[in-house]
Amino acid sequence: MKQYLKLAQRIIDEGIWVENKRTGTRCLTVVNADLEYDVGANQFPIITTRKSYYKAAIAELLGYLRGYSSAADFRAIGCNTWNANANDNQAWLNNPHRAGEDDMGRVYGVQARGWQKPDGSKLDQLKKVVDNLKNGIDDRAEIVTFYNPGEFELGCLRPCMHTHTFSLLGDTLYLTSYQRSCDVPLGLNFNQIQCFVLLALMARITGHKPGKAYHKIVNAHIYENQLPLMRDVQLKRDPYPSPTLTINPEIKSLEDLETWVTRDDFQVEGYQYHPAIAYPFTV
Repeated sequence: MKQYLKLAQRIIDEGIWVENKRTGTRCLTVVNADLEYDVGANQFPIITTRKSYYKAAIAELLGYLRGYSSAADFRAIGCNTWNANANDNQAWLNNPHRAGEDDMGRVYGVQARGWQKPDGSKLDQLKKVVDNLKNGIDDRAEIVTFYNPGEFELGCLRPCMHTHTFSLLGDTLYLTSYQRSCDVPLGLNFNQIQCFVLLALMARITGHKPGKAYHKIVNAHIYENQLPLMRDVQLKRDPYPSPTLTINPEIKSLEDLETWVTRDDFQVEGYQYHPAIAYPFTV
Protein backbone atom coordinates (compact mmCIF):
# COMPACT_ATOMS: atom_id res chain seq x y z
CA MET A 1 0.00 0.00 0.00
CA LYS A 2 2.79 2.42 0.90
CA GLN A 3 4.54 1.66 -2.41
CA TYR A 4 1.38 2.65 -4.29
CA LEU A 5 0.97 5.92 -2.41
CA LYS A 6 4.67 6.73 -2.73
CA LEU A 7 4.51 6.27 -6.52
CA ALA A 8 1.39 8.43 -6.81
CA GLN A 9 3.04 11.19 -4.77
CA ARG A 10 6.21 10.92 -6.87
CA ILE A 11 4.18 11.44 -10.04
CA ILE A 12 2.57 14.56 -8.56
CA ASP A 13 5.89 15.93 -7.30
CA GLU A 14 8.17 15.01 -10.21
CA GLY A 15 5.91 14.18 -13.14
CA ILE A 16 6.09 15.80 -16.57
CA TRP A 17 2.99 16.53 -18.61
CA VAL A 18 2.81 14.35 -21.72
CA GLU A 19 0.22 14.67 -24.48
CA ASN A 20 -1.51 11.37 -25.25
CA LYS A 21 -2.57 11.20 -28.90
CA ARG A 22 -4.55 7.97 -28.50
CA THR A 23 -6.85 9.29 -25.78
CA GLY A 24 -6.62 13.05 -26.32
CA THR A 25 -6.07 13.52 -22.57
CA ARG A 26 -2.65 14.50 -21.27
CA CYS A 27 -0.92 12.64 -18.45
CA LEU A 28 1.39 13.60 -15.61
CA THR A 29 4.16 11.06 -16.11
CA VAL A 30 7.32 9.55 -14.62
CA VAL A 31 9.56 6.85 -16.05
CA ASN A 32 10.68 3.75 -14.15
CA ALA A 33 9.02 2.38 -11.04
CA ASP A 34 9.83 -0.83 -9.17
CA LEU A 35 7.39 -2.45 -6.78
CA GLU A 36 7.48 -5.80 -5.02
CA TYR A 37 4.93 -8.00 -3.27
CA ASP A 38 5.67 -10.64 -0.64
CA VAL A 39 3.45 -13.47 -1.81
CA GLY A 40 5.11 -16.00 0.48
CA ALA A 41 4.19 -13.89 3.51
CA ASN A 42 0.67 -13.38 2.06
CA GLN A 43 0.80 -9.57 2.27
CA PHE A 44 -1.97 -8.94 -0.24
CA PRO A 45 -1.30 -5.64 -2.09
CA ILE A 46 -4.82 -4.30 -2.24
CA ILE A 47 -5.53 -0.56 -2.01
CA THR A 48 -7.02 0.48 1.33
CA THR A 49 -7.28 4.25 0.75
CA ARG A 50 -10.29 3.51 -1.44
CA LYS A 51 -12.43 0.45 -1.96
CA SER A 52 -10.86 -1.89 -4.51
CA TYR A 53 -12.91 -4.47 -6.39
CA TYR A 54 -10.32 -7.22 -6.25
CA LYS A 55 -12.53 -9.99 -7.59
CA ALA A 56 -12.84 -8.24 -10.96
CA ALA A 57 -9.03 -8.12 -11.17
CA ILE A 58 -8.82 -11.85 -10.43
CA ALA A 59 -11.56 -12.59 -12.96
CA GLU A 60 -9.61 -10.67 -15.60
CA LEU A 61 -6.49 -12.73 -14.81
CA LEU A 62 -8.49 -15.95 -15.17
CA GLY A 63 -9.68 -14.75 -18.58
CA TYR A 64 -6.08 -14.14 -19.64
CA LEU A 65 -5.02 -17.59 -18.45
CA ARG A 66 -7.84 -19.09 -20.50
CA GLY A 67 -6.96 -17.14 -23.63
CA TYR A 68 -10.24 -15.21 -23.93
CA SER A 69 -10.66 -12.89 -26.90
CA SER A 70 -14.21 -11.63 -26.25
CA ALA A 71 -15.41 -9.02 -23.78
CA ALA A 72 -18.53 -11.15 -23.42
CA ASP A 73 -16.44 -14.01 -22.01
CA PHE A 74 -14.86 -11.63 -19.51
CA ARG A 75 -18.27 -10.31 -18.47
CA ALA A 76 -19.48 -13.86 -17.93
CA ILE A 77 -16.79 -14.42 -15.28
CA GLY A 78 -17.35 -11.07 -13.57
CA CYS A 79 -15.00 -8.64 -15.34
CA ASN A 80 -16.20 -5.59 -17.27
CA THR A 81 -12.86 -3.94 -17.98
CA TRP A 82 -12.78 -4.94 -21.67
CA ASN A 83 -16.20 -3.63 -22.67
CA ALA A 84 -14.94 -0.16 -23.61
CA ASN A 85 -11.81 -1.22 -25.48
CA ALA A 86 -13.74 -3.83 -27.44
CA ASN A 87 -16.78 -1.71 -28.28
CA ASP A 88 -16.04 2.01 -27.76
CA ASN A 89 -12.54 2.39 -29.18
CA GLN A 90 -13.12 4.10 -32.52
CA ALA A 91 -9.82 2.99 -34.03
CA TRP A 92 -10.70 -0.64 -33.25
CA LEU A 93 -14.27 -0.21 -34.51
CA ASN A 94 -12.80 0.93 -37.83
CA ASN A 95 -10.29 -1.93 -37.96
CA PRO A 96 -11.15 -4.50 -40.67
CA HIS A 97 -9.78 -7.28 -38.45
CA ARG A 98 -12.45 -6.73 -35.78
CA ALA A 99 -14.79 -9.73 -35.84
CA GLY A 100 -17.85 -7.96 -34.42
CA GLU A 101 -19.38 -6.93 -31.12
CA ASP A 102 -17.23 -7.66 -28.05
CA ASP A 103 -14.30 -8.91 -30.14
CA MET A 104 -10.95 -7.92 -28.63
CA GLY A 105 -8.75 -9.52 -31.25
CA ARG A 106 -5.40 -11.17 -30.60
CA VAL A 107 -4.50 -9.55 -27.29
CA TYR A 108 -3.19 -10.68 -23.90
CA GLY A 109 -4.27 -14.26 -23.19
CA VAL A 110 -4.71 -15.09 -26.88
CA GLN A 111 -0.97 -14.61 -27.29
CA ALA A 112 -0.21 -16.52 -24.06
CA ARG A 113 -2.19 -19.59 -25.09
CA GLY A 114 -2.02 -19.43 -28.89
CA TRP A 115 1.05 -17.58 -30.19
CA GLN A 116 1.01 -17.88 -33.98
CA LYS A 117 4.12 -19.68 -35.27
CA PRO A 118 5.47 -19.18 -38.82
CA ASP A 119 4.31 -22.65 -39.88
CA GLY A 120 0.71 -21.86 -38.89
CA SER A 121 0.71 -23.90 -35.68
CA LYS A 122 0.14 -22.41 -32.22
CA LEU A 123 2.50 -22.19 -29.26
CA ASP A 124 0.97 -22.45 -25.79
CA GLN A 125 3.47 -20.41 -23.79
CA LEU A 126 1.71 -20.87 -20.47
CA LYS A 127 1.54 -24.66 -20.70
CA LYS A 128 5.26 -24.83 -21.54
CA VAL A 129 6.13 -22.86 -18.41
CA VAL A 130 3.76 -24.86 -16.20
CA ASP A 131 5.11 -28.18 -17.48
CA ASN A 132 8.73 -27.11 -16.96
CA LEU A 133 8.17 -25.78 -13.45
CA LYS A 134 6.23 -28.88 -12.43
CA ASN A 135 9.31 -30.89 -13.37
CA GLY A 136 11.67 -28.58 -11.51
CA ILE A 137 13.03 -27.03 -14.70
CA ASP A 138 14.02 -23.38 -14.95
CA ASP A 139 15.81 -22.77 -18.25
CA ARG A 140 16.09 -19.03 -17.46
CA ALA A 141 13.44 -18.50 -20.13
CA GLU A 142 10.28 -19.45 -18.27
CA ILE A 143 8.53 -16.53 -19.89
CA VAL A 144 4.94 -15.79 -20.87
CA THR A 145 4.62 -12.71 -23.07
CA PHE A 146 1.53 -11.03 -24.50
CA TYR A 147 3.66 -8.61 -26.53
CA ASN A 148 3.61 -9.52 -30.23
CA PRO A 149 4.52 -6.49 -32.40
CA GLY A 150 3.71 -8.46 -35.55
CA GLU A 151 0.05 -8.64 -34.55
CA PHE A 152 -0.62 -5.26 -32.96
CA GLU A 153 -3.10 -4.40 -35.73
CA LEU A 154 -5.05 -7.58 -34.92
CA GLY A 155 -6.07 -6.43 -31.44
CA CYS A 156 -7.95 -3.59 -29.78
CA LEU A 157 -5.11 -2.61 -27.42
CA ARG A 158 -1.40 -3.22 -27.12
CA PRO A 159 -0.76 -5.04 -23.85
CA CYS A 160 0.24 -2.87 -20.90
CA MET A 161 1.46 -5.55 -18.47
CA HIS A 162 3.10 -7.53 -21.22
CA THR A 163 5.63 -10.08 -19.96
CA HIS A 164 5.91 -12.43 -16.97
CA THR A 165 9.18 -14.23 -16.14
CA PHE A 166 9.22 -17.04 -13.58
CA SER A 167 12.38 -17.99 -11.67
CA LEU A 168 12.79 -21.16 -9.61
CA LEU A 169 15.35 -21.07 -6.81
CA GLY A 170 15.32 -24.35 -4.91
CA ASP A 171 11.68 -24.97 -4.10
CA THR A 172 10.67 -21.29 -4.17
CA LEU A 173 9.11 -19.64 -7.22
CA TYR A 174 9.56 -15.95 -8.03
CA LEU A 175 7.89 -13.72 -10.61
CA THR A 176 9.12 -10.65 -12.45
CA SER A 177 6.40 -8.79 -14.38
CA TYR A 178 7.05 -6.00 -16.88
CA GLN A 179 4.61 -3.21 -17.67
CA ARG A 180 5.11 -0.62 -20.42
CA SER A 181 2.28 1.73 -19.34
CA CYS A 182 0.37 2.15 -16.11
CA ASP A 183 -2.71 4.23 -15.24
CA VAL A 184 -1.90 4.58 -11.55
CA PRO A 185 -5.29 5.68 -10.11
CA LEU A 186 -7.32 3.01 -11.92
CA GLY A 187 -5.14 0.29 -13.39
CA LEU A 188 -2.29 -0.17 -10.96
CA ASN A 189 -4.20 -1.90 -8.19
CA PHE A 190 -5.59 -4.39 -10.73
CA ASN A 191 -2.02 -5.01 -11.89
CA GLN A 192 -0.69 -5.42 -8.35
CA ILE A 193 -3.38 -7.93 -7.49
CA GLN A 194 -2.79 -9.86 -10.71
CA CYS A 195 0.98 -10.10 -10.12
CA PHE A 196 0.36 -11.42 -6.61
CA VAL A 197 -2.33 -13.92 -7.61
CA LEU A 198 -0.45 -15.11 -10.71
CA LEU A 199 2.57 -16.07 -8.61
CA ALA A 200 0.41 -17.65 -5.92
CA LEU A 201 -1.44 -19.75 -8.51
CA MET A 202 1.63 -20.77 -10.49
CA ALA A 203 3.42 -21.84 -7.32
CA ARG A 204 0.35 -23.82 -6.27
CA ILE A 205 -0.17 -25.70 -9.53
CA THR A 206 3.53 -26.43 -10.06
CA GLY A 207 4.18 -27.66 -6.50
CA HIS A 208 6.41 -24.88 -5.18
CA LYS A 209 6.44 -22.24 -2.47
CA PRO A 210 5.73 -18.67 -3.59
CA GLY A 211 8.43 -16.10 -3.00
CA LYS A 212 8.22 -12.48 -4.11
CA ALA A 213 6.67 -10.88 -7.18
CA TYR A 214 8.70 -8.04 -8.70
CA HIS A 215 6.71 -5.50 -10.71
CA LYS A 216 8.60 -3.23 -13.11
CA ILE A 217 6.76 -0.29 -14.69
CA VAL A 218 8.23 1.86 -17.47
CA ASN A 219 5.69 4.70 -17.89
CA ALA A 220 3.60 5.46 -14.79
CA HIS A 221 1.04 8.21 -15.15
CA ILE A 222 -2.02 9.99 -13.80
CA TYR A 223 -4.47 11.40 -16.36
CA GLU A 224 -5.27 15.08 -16.01
CA ASN A 225 -8.94 14.37 -15.22
CA GLN A 226 -7.87 11.99 -12.41
CA LEU A 227 -5.37 14.28 -10.75
CA PRO A 228 -7.66 16.23 -8.38
CA LEU A 229 -9.16 13.02 -6.94
CA MET A 230 -5.75 11.46 -6.37
CA ARG A 231 -4.09 14.60 -4.98
CA ASP A 232 -6.93 16.04 -2.92
CA VAL A 233 -8.81 12.91 -1.83
CA GLN A 234 -6.96 9.60 -1.95
CA LEU A 235 -3.55 10.85 -0.86
CA LYS A 236 -5.14 12.61 2.12
CA ARG A 237 -6.29 9.28 3.58
CA ASP A 238 -4.32 7.07 5.96
CA PRO A 239 -3.87 3.46 4.77
CA TYR A 240 -5.02 0.43 6.72
CA PRO A 241 -2.86 -2.70 7.29
CA SER A 242 -2.55 -5.19 4.42
CA PRO A 243 -5.10 -8.02 4.45
CA THR A 244 -4.44 -11.63 3.43
CA LEU A 245 -5.71 -13.72 0.52
CA THR A 246 -7.24 -17.20 0.84
CA ILE A 247 -7.32 -19.37 -2.30
CA ASN A 248 -9.52 -22.45 -2.58
CA PRO A 249 -7.21 -25.39 -1.73
CA GLU A 250 -8.95 -27.53 -4.37
CA ILE A 251 -7.20 -25.53 -7.12
CA LYS A 252 -4.32 -27.82 -8.07
CA SER A 253 -3.75 -27.72 -11.84
CA LEU A 254 -3.78 -25.61 -14.98
CA GLU A 255 -6.85 -27.58 -16.06
CA ASP A 256 -8.65 -26.40 -12.92
CA LEU A 257 -7.88 -22.79 -13.85
CA GLU A 258 -9.11 -23.40 -17.39
CA THR A 259 -12.41 -25.04 -16.41
CA TRP A 260 -14.16 -24.56 -13.08
CA VAL A 261 -12.31 -21.90 -11.05
CA THR A 262 -14.20 -18.63 -10.50
CA ARG A 263 -13.43 -15.38 -8.75
CA ASP A 264 -15.38 -16.68 -5.75
CA ASP A 265 -12.59 -19.18 -5.09
CA PHE A 266 -10.56 -16.21 -3.78
CA GLN A 267 -11.36 -14.44 -0.52
CA VAL A 268 -9.63 -11.51 1.16
CA GLU A 269 -9.53 -11.61 4.94
CA GLY A 270 -9.29 -8.49 7.09
CA TYR A 271 -9.83 -5.92 4.34
CA GLN A 272 -10.43 -2.44 5.77
CA TYR A 273 -10.88 0.37 3.28
CA HIS A 274 -11.96 3.97 2.77
CA PRO A 275 -14.94 4.80 0.50
CA ALA A 276 -14.70 4.14 -3.23
CA ILE A 277 -13.48 6.88 -5.57
CA ALA A 278 -15.04 7.17 -9.04
CA TYR A 279 -11.96 7.85 -11.17
CA PRO A 280 -12.72 8.58 -14.84
CA PHE A 281 -11.62 5.89 -17.32
CA THR A 282 -9.93 7.11 -20.49
CA VAL A 283 -10.36 4.87 -23.53
